[in-house]
Amino acid sequence: MVDDTARGRPIDLHTHSVVSDGTETPAELVAAALAAGLGTVAITDHDSTAGWAEAIAAAEGTGLTVLPGLELSTQLEYASVHVLGYLVDPADADLLAEMSRIRQERLGRAEAMVGRIAKDYDLSWADVIGRAAPGATIGRPHIADALVAKGILPSREAAFRTILNWRGGYYQPHRAPLPVTGVELIVGAGGVPVIAHPGARGPSSLFDDRKVRDLVAAGLAGLELHHRDNAPDRLPRWRAWADEHDLIVTGSSDYHGAGKPNRLGEHTTDPAQLARILERAR
Repeated sequence: MVDDTARGRPIDLHTHSVVSDGTETPAELVAAALAAGLGTVAITDHDSTAGWAEAIAAAEGTGLTVLPGLELSTQLEYASVHVLGYLVDPADADLLAEMSRIRQERLGRAEAMVGRIAKDYDLSWADVIGRAAPGATIGRPHIADALVAKGILPSREAAFRTILNWRGGYYQPHRAPLPVTGVELIVGAGGVPVIAHPGARGPSSLFDDRKVRDLVAAGLAGLELHHRDNAPDRLPRWRAWADEHDLIVTGSSDYHGAGKPNRLGEHTTDPAQLARILERAR
């Protein structure tokens, strides 16, 4: 339930903590959300629900509603497609098994990339592990942070633009389930699946009417259409699909603390759309 004191205040449904690739603990994330004047914030770490308890406890008595969520990694051809899952059962065996497998895959991929980078730069696997919180889902952002800490590059953004870019020569893809499988896993765990930033330039061009219909048939609930990574020229067809299939439309910051320039509340979700998420959850 949304706290009555949160009504009328902004709703941000996509944020990250140190449990994945954010730079703030779940409690610090809650404090930042309060400082930003939010009424509802979703904690959606990559392939993990480990930050929920701390975030919910930190928000108790503050008037801020924490919506438990996750961001599940999936893959369509060469592109990563992230599926936000709200209000899943965190003990669901199938979802837990897949998230564990994905985290292990991410770990192996990151270690392989660091091995390649280390041939040309002063970077070790210990440097990368040292930038991640215990138990965090390891990914390229942690490699970027290590590169910055070593003085090799000035920022995460610079790392993703150069060394960590798929054209950089060190990139390694990682295996993840198809988006339709990700949607099915979230629905099977009683949750509400929403495709994150579908108009981003990478994955957007790979979708067509059939693929979207397949996602809807699998239980897709919504699309995150208000997000800084959505390319304006790609959004009209996603809006058309949202209208055609009566999908929930969300807006979010994709906040990572100091890890990205994204600011809490820079894009928000209409309360009526949040109500649809709450109604749909099992």
